[in-house]
Amino acid sequence: MSLILNCSPTWPAGSQLVKGYFCHMFIKPFPKYNSTTKERYTIYRLCESYRLNGQTRHRTIVGLGKLDELATDDQKKLLGKRIEEIIKHGAGLLINELADEQVEKLAMHYYELIKRKRRYDVKTNGAQWETVNIASMKNSDAREIGAEWLCKQAFDQLGIDNFLKQQKWPKDKRSLAATHIISRAVYPASELKTVSFVKENSAISEITGVEKSHFTKDQLYKISHALYSIKDKLEQYLSRRTNDMFDLEDKIILYDLTNTYFEGRMKNSKLAKFGRSKEKRKDAKLIVFAAVINQEGFLKYTGIFEGNTADSKTLGTIIDKLSIQTSFVERKPIIVMDAGISTDGNLKMLKAKGYNYVCVSRSSLKKYHADTTSKPVEIKDKRSQPIELMKVWVDNDDDHYLWVKSKTKALKENSMNGLLSQRFEEGIQSISEGINKKGGIKKLNKVFERLGRLKQKYPSVHKYYEIIIQDDGKGTATSISCQHKNGEDPDEKAGIYFLRTTLDEAQESTIWAIYNIIREIESTFRILKTDLDLRPIYHKTDDASMAHLNLGLLAYWLVSTIRFQLKQKGFTHDWREIVRMMNTQKCVSTSVENIEDKIITVRQCTEPTKNVKQIYDLLNYKYVPFHRKKSVVPPTEIFKNDSS
Repeated sequence: MSLILNCSPTWPAGSQLVKGYFCHMFIKPFPKYNSTTKERYTIYRLCESYRLNGQTRHRTIVGLGKLDELATDDQKKLLGKRIEEIIKHGAGLLINELADEQVEKLAMHYYELIKRKRRYDVKTNGAQWETVNIASMKNSDAREIGAEWLCKQAFDQLGIDNFLKQQKWPKDKRSLAATHIISRAVYPASELKTVSFVKENSAISEITGVEKSHFTKDQLYKISHALYSIKDKLEQYLSRRTNDMFDLEDKIILYDLTNTYFEGRMKNSKLAKFGRSKEKRKDAKLIVFAAVINQEGFLKYTGIFEGNTADSKTLGTIIDKLSIQTSFVERKPIIVMDAGISTDGNLKMLKAKGYNYVCVSRSSLKKYHADTTSKPVEIKDKRSQPIELMKVWVDNDDDHYLWVKSKTKALKENSMNGLLSQRFEEGIQSISEGINKKGGIKKLNKVFERLGRLKQKYPSVHKYYEIIIQDDGKGTATSISCQHKNGEDPDEKAGIYFLRTTLDEAQESTIWAIYNIIREIESTFRILKTDLDLRPIYHKTDDASMAHLNLGLLAYWLVSTIRFQLKQKGFTHDWREIVRMMNTQKCVSTSVENIEDKIITVRQCTEPTKNVKQIYDLLNYKYVPFHRKKSVVPPTEIFKNDSS
């Protein structure tokens, strides 16, 4: 016996439609025999018949069991028709008026089974009407998804997953790497806190496919070390990838160093050393981090040095690796660096290797001449403050120099000089009081010691003072005084410094513009240390510390890729502000009971706000990772003929 009804087919993979094609869905009986109980019985299956390439074929859609609830063959036929109606028109429309309550219940049960197991191409587009109990509506599992989805699209744009696939990394390992890198960009924290973030706050696991129930900090430690093991390959790939994506040529290269400190003794470390901390942490061991970036802010090469390494000692190690990391072949980029690196030895080395450079002169020029072939020019900085530029030349020097006077810098130095001068004069006054009071320091050699320590403390201002110490000829000081030297005023030189370059540019503003790009590397270090939390380091071993720093650099690739594209469109917000705006987009589950006591649960992303939409639009990114995930849980009623 067969119950036949018409429907829309699900086409088998690779099938071809031929003339005269037709399909039928029908309930087909299958006689069975139980050799143990000697019982004969019949089970039913919902099947589809179709003709492919002239041949008739069948396939089973879903098993229906014995259908003991339906007493007659007519009811079984109505069941097949009702399933067809639900598939084609939805549960709310009842075309077959003869279907009874039992048929309706079974039809809905098997329809949900077909949809859940994806046994048929059930159309769910368009309006889906349900009668629900509003009082039962609940929102749950609300998680942040905006910043995570933004970074995931940058991650895919950079092709990091494809690169890891080429390195023979399995899917679960690549998903874990994506989760860790994106989490570092969005929520920079320790591995332990990152686990809590992924499990409790973020929807990142729904984007990357990581199973959060088995997510542990040990997995994060392990994947960090795995990523560090391919640091050079991945860094070189990303360097070339961003050049290709944005048509960059690496005409200008910026080089600078910074350091970060450890919270801990790092007793057995080969890298952690005491040195000159830029955070004024004299009590903590340091590690020196060197970065080469292009003028667009993308990393070209990074290196790690011992904490007591002088800035000027690192350039030679880095410069030979530039050709590997950047896109130039015959043309070499212009190297831009700060005064700490631009020693005479480094500049000679760059010239010998054929590199042009722009840097700040390490010493203030005393004997220089104005270039009569050019005129001084005045430009404005980003705060509309005037900056004077003038080309000068120095005897017996092939380099070109640019005299720079900044009003903003002058005001700052004048203020600082005034404060330091005041403190220096107060120090002289303290020495004088010691000489004049009973029991004070009067011995001449001790007075000179105090004066020496005072000069050492204020090296930038003591040279502008003439200090006179009088004594009684018996080794006892009687007085001390100081006054400004004639013609020596620190305020007159405030705000003046010199740029040094091998470039013979006709326009002073061109040299200034090239040097001013060094602000980009300052921004890079600020993002790495503050926004991506590379300062301080809490790890206790060198390997773990290197993996920690490398993870922050990988997160920075996402940040720089996003911010570069936004800045090209005039959107210049910093990374923290971008994350704050993106965190307004959430992912939430809404559940409600319908008229049949079924629990309908919808997992959906909230609509992006105006600012979030603007960011997505400027980047040409998608608004949401998924539109809607729907599940229906029927009431807890078990059918004895349920074959599932």
